[in-house]
Amino acid sequence: MAEIRRQEPREIKITPHINPYAAGSVIVECGNTKVHITANLAEEVPRWLRGQGRGWVTAEYSMLPGSTHERIKRDRKGISGRAQEIQRLIARSLRAAIDLEKLGEQMITIDCDVLVADGGTRTTSITGAYVALELAIKKMMNEKIINQNPLIHQIAALSVGIDKTGNILADLNYEEDSSCETDMNIVMTKDGNFVEVQGTAEGQPFSPEEFALLLSCAKNALKTTFAAQDKVLN
Repeated sequence: MAEIRRQEPREIKITPHINPYAAGSVIVECGNTKVHITANLAEEVPRWLRGQGRGWVTAEYSMLPGSTHERIKRDRKGISGRAQEIQRLIARSLRAAIDLEKLGEQMITIDCDVLVADGGTRTTSITGAYVALELAIKKMMNEKIINQNPLIHQIAALSVGIDKTGNILADLNYEEDSSCETDMNIVMTKDGNFVEVQGTAEGQPFSPEEFALLLSCAKNALKTTFAAQDKVLN
């Protein structure tokens, strides 16, 4: 039976307003992982949403050259399958945080560019993307673009895993993630509900009891993550 060995996340730092041209922007750091995030507004929605009185939140994600040990090539021929899956996760998570009808027929695009990757790039992106989204919403309200706050949940994310010795760890770095028997990405609301859980047994299958411990570990670790968000937003 696995046991929780570490339920504190890596040091997290969120620096807001780093891009003067974006409605909301941050650089978010979790351990050595660092992501540049912007939120930009367009007064239009996808064609299939036009005339419905609802807005949309979408996301794009990429890892920049130099963000990993070996240089990643730029996406000259289209987005990779991995990046597409991650940006869909980011967008789904953010849409769970917002009332799209209150947003009106406007679209917010979140761009997440990984500057340094040391594990947890997707979860770090979600945590920072929420802050950039809320900053953008505040700007829209200040400029009377919208009359009421459409945000309904504060969200954040991190990874948890079970290492080869049966220990449960929160917020995995690259070395831990690549060697874990089980790794899981968890997106939660501040009030303790789950938005998405992605879990895989890379080696030994995990039990229902271990699954419960992984969720508990994530929930406790995310308290620190939400506090880091609050420090910027409040």
